[in-house]
Amino acid sequence: MENVVLTIHLILALALVGIVLLQRSEGGGLGMGGGGDAMSGRAAATALTKMTWILAIGFIITSLSLTVIAAEKSAGSSIFDRLGVSEPAPAGTPELPNVDDLLPPTLGDSAPLVPSAD
Repeated sequence: MENVVLTIHLILALALVGIVLLQRSEGGGLGMGGGGDAMSGRAAATALTKMTWILAIGFIITSLSLTVIAAEKSAGSSIFDRLGVSEPAPAGTPELPNVDDLLPPTLGDSAPLVPSAD
């Protein structure tokens, strides 16, 4: 179900980008607006505006649907549950070394830091 909604969402996103790029820049925000109009008149602008609204509403609906699906999949679980912090390690998992074994020796230790040349 999630893959179907995601596919529809991607198609709507690409179509929405295409429809927005087809529209004429009325305010001249990007500089040159207009050019050779294959579709002319107010009817073409109204049709493109309606299509933009339809695609935008579909995009928002699929966005909300994907959010609900993701929330249902992760309901009742935590990242700590997935890591298994509170559970013992399964058999065959190597033990992690003690933190004190990873630290360098301090000056108070009886072992010399540099071996003697005796």
